[in-house]
Amino acid sequence: MQTLDFIVIGLFAAALIGIIVWVLKQKQDSSADYFLGGRDATWIAIGASIFASNIGSEHLIGLAGAGASSGMAMAHWEIQGWMILILGWVFVPFYSRSMVYTMPEFLERRYNKQSRTILSIISLVSYVLTKVAVTVYAGGLVFQQAFGIEELWGIDFFWIAAIGLVLLTALYTIVGGMKSVLYTSVLQTPILLLGSLIILILGLKELGGWDEMIRICGGVTVNEYGDTMNNLIRSNKDPNFPWLGALIGSSIIGFWYWCTDQYIVQRVLSGKNEREARRGTILGAYLKLLPVFLFLIPGMIAFALHQKTLPDGGFLPLLANGVHNADAAFPTLVSKLLPAGVKGVYNN
Repeated sequence: MQTLDFIVIGLFAAALIGIIVWVLKQKQDSSADYFLGGRDATWIAIGASIFASNIGSEHLIGLAGAGASSGMAMAHWEIQGWMILILGWVFVPFYSRSMVYTMPEFLERRYNKQSRTILSIISLVSYVLTKVAVTVYAGGLVFQQAFGIEELWGIDFFWIAAIGLVLLTALYTIVGGMKSVLYTSVLQTPILLLGSLIILILGLKELGGWDEMIRICGGVTVNEYGDTMNNLIRSNKDPNFPWLGALIGSSIIGFWYWCTDQYIVQRVLSGKNEREARRGTILGAYLKLLPVFLFLIPGMIAFALHQKTLPDGGFLPLLANGVHNADAAFPTLVSKLLPAGVKGVYNN
């Protein structure tokens, strides 16, 4: 990290603070104002918020890591983003007419208080053990790799970065409510897309082009049935990604996540009307196609660069057992390929 990178990070932080201050000046007189941003969000804010909320640091680390370890197989879960359209056209009318702010509240009105309590407990536990835990780990890893700092004040910098991200996110979410989440997402989404696109281009340039990545990854078999890292559809006997299991499993998970998960539904319900909500889901569905190209493919590029530079020590850091660290694929690309200034943009 150079001085220009820290200047860019500072400018982004100032813009973020400006948005939060502006939101705080807006009147929030009711629960609808706090939880749903006053129900006046446009389709751009909704679509951007859906994408930014779904694509956190765990996606940067996880998808790139999957690309660097197993290739294209994880794309099954990303291409199920079309199910956001089911939310807009089928479920939003039900949720809107029920006048609810949360999914547990919807279950209470549909069934009873016990169902609300059960869903609330399940949601909280699952968020802590899956979404929050993975996001904190991935965010800390990104900052540690990008800044190149092992310790600060005698403390592992990973923990400083991870806890700092949690506190910062909690601060502007609790203080500003849904409106602060929506508008900070509008700021974060183009930065996320631009930074990832730059990494993709620079990675292919460093490697020698798309054909070189296909050649290297296509020469690595991932199971005993002849499938390579380039194969999205793999043998049904593959222990990790049988094509039928991956298709059905990703569909079931996708239906739950995109149509009933509070994290996503809350953003769509913040729309001015059903028309804006549906347009927002269309934008979100289009944006959801991008992670395969902007996060997973860079992981495969990092793997190909590692294989190509093995005689010189390799591109990726190694684990204690001598195997390349797939989880470090994306932050390694950021730290080694991005020029000064641009690296600061991406660390936002």
